[in-house]
Amino acid sequence: MKTLLLRLTGPMQSWGTQSRFSYRDTEMEPSKSGVIGLLCAALGRPRSHPVDDLARLRMGVRVDREGIMQVDFHTAGGTHRKGDSYGVAKADGSKPQPVTSQRYYLADADFLVGLESHDEALLRQLDQALAHPKWPLYLGRKSFVPAGPVPIGYRPPDFPGPPEFAGIIYLPLEEVLHNYPWIPRTLREKEKKLAEIESEHQAGRALRLRMVLDAPFGSTAEVRHDVPLSFADRSFTIRYVETRLLPGNASHHHVCLSFPANPCG
Repeated sequence: MKTLLLRLTGPMQSWGTQSRFSYRDTEMEPSKSGVIGLLCAALGRPRSHPVDDLARLRMGVRVDREGIMQVDFHTAGGTHRKGDSYGVAKADGSKPQPVTSQRYYLADADFLVGLESHDEALLRQLDQALAHPKWPLYLGRKSFVPAGPVPIGYRPPDFPGPPEFAGIIYLPLEEVLHNYPWIPRTLREKEKKLAEIESEHQAGRALRLRMVLDAPFGSTAEVRHDVPLSFADRSFTIRYVETRLLPGNASHHHVCLSFPANPCG
């Protein structure tokens, strides 16, 4: 098995799976439909094209930094344009009107996403497309741009893989997410994490990271309705997932400063 790694980090992210009308939700980690949408943007694949090859990729998410859920009260339309008929058009053709909505998002979250497959050609195509995307990449909404490169850009020496594709690792999904080093964005974040590790150690606890993995059909009680069948008509199906807590160990406590060039120097 091979695993393609992505890093999704940014000041704002939104991974909704139940949004309807004026309510726009977000999960606490990236949805499969959101990640596949990001891959489609990298490939330049229109909404009308099939996505079954991408939906077959087994996905896992390691939550390197839990986001803080926030909500915006959003308005579209209003009366600030004097004399203009400004608002959201109605299906019945009546006069456009202002519309309000509540839009939830995650602030300051950081995720390591792994996509597992036997199809190395597809993983290579995706790794290359993410490095040179045809369309802009975004984290759930078009206004939520990544704070760093989405391709992981670095593979530790003890992780096997093709030298020309740094994001592909010749190991199963769980093993990659379990052992890939945690990467801080700044020196301050590194110092904060080291202090957290020390505090947990003194309290007799280990630092733990949450991991959410695709699971066999019907094997768990956790169900997500976020596997796209078609983006053209917005049809989705379910998947089963399982949540694990990674025990703290030396590999997770390893911290790196520079990203993506020589991150563990």
